[in-house]
Amino acid sequence: MTPPRPFRAAVTGLGLVTPAGVGVDENWKRVLSAVPTASADPALAGLPVDFSCRVPPEFDPAAVLGRRTAWRLGRHVQLGMVAAREALRDCGLDSSTWDGARVGVVMGNSLGGTAAFEQQHQILREKGASSVSPLFLPSYGVNMAAGYVAIDCGARGPNLAVSTACASGSTALGVARDLLRNGTCDVVLAGGAEAAVSPSMMAGLAAAGALSRRSRDPATASRPFDADRDGFVAGEGAGVLVLEREADARARGARVRGCISGYGASADAVHDTAPDPEGAGARNAVRAALADAGLSGADIGHVNAHGTATRLGDVAEAHVIRRAIGAAAAVTSTKGVTGHCMGAAGAIEAVFTLLALESGLVPPTANLERLDPEVDCDLVQGAPRPVTSGAALNNSFGFGGQNAVLVLTAA
Repeated sequence: MTPPRPFRAAVTGLGLVTPAGVGVDENWKRVLSAVPTASADPALAGLPVDFSCRVPPEFDPAAVLGRRTAWRLGRHVQLGMVAAREALRDCGLDSSTWDGARVGVVMGNSLGGTAAFEQQHQILREKGASSVSPLFLPSYGVNMAAGYVAIDCGARGPNLAVSTACASGSTALGVARDLLRNGTCDVVLAGGAEAAVSPSMMAGLAAAGALSRRSRDPATASRPFDADRDGFVAGEGAGVLVLEREADARARGARVRGCISGYGASADAVHDTAPDPEGAGARNAVRAALADAGLSGADIGHVNAHGTATRLGDVAEAHVIRRAIGAAAAVTSTKGVTGHCMGAAGAIEAVFTLLALESGLVPPTANLERLDPEVDCDLVQGAPRPVTSGAALNNSFGFGGQNAVLVLTAA
């Protein structure tokens, strides 16, 4: 079979709401400075892990979306809608005049509105079924970020929610690119939104041994690839990108922020939560993404690693990068700053990877003080590093052994 010709989906709009800030510019400054965001979380008081990475308290969804609209939405939907609005402003398209039937939305989410679920379950137990809110399902559903983004901007094309655990945001971008490549859509808003830092989810992750226990010093808890790492720090956030066919974007004079030029997906098929220690599934996804882009590992100058700061995951990923890409790529994990935003992580980190290509600067890995001797990659530490390569990799891996890898290229 003849492989398909490489296809570049132009990214013309970026939007972010993360623990590093509200808006792309604020996020990028925080990530470049490598200032962590983890802190004590009053909503988790009394739990085995009582800290997280939250969106800054000055984030006011009611001020942006309107009080009545914000009141109806689950927090993951609020985050996704605000990020989508920023991405639309950035891309220069007017949603009031476009052909909405040719505009799609693909959003990744892993767990839905867990806070809404917990709240309404408590109401059910204490007050009975008649007191459960009629807005419960719309505020909880995994699909509702995609649905509400479409309602907000009049996107009447395919409307999809993808859930591949912590790879969801990257999977969404890969699916969105395919909608452009096969001619189904002319514009796609794609990314991820997650707000699952709620007591039951955090208790479950703590019981599974996935979370850092550095309660005495939360700011230093998210330490990807560090020898003293002990688990990830959960975060919330959203990242949304506007994708168009490159020829269309350039014809209308849009500013192209970069391109999604390759996508690869795979399964470990080994374990429900632990990564394949040999990294075979992740390596397959990397190689598939490179082949899709028509590139080799030697073409990649930067890797934004999944890098969650788990003991097994970081080492397995480092071996994958070394074998599939080589030793020359500058590797970072921005989760040292933002924590792990789960289903939104891949989309958020795709934005950071594009910004690295655009600016020629790779952010350092926050809290990386003593590199694990088993990590055989070139980790960026201390300060941003200038990189001139025009291609980068963004890795995302999730529970269930689900892997999604993006190749991003400079404009």
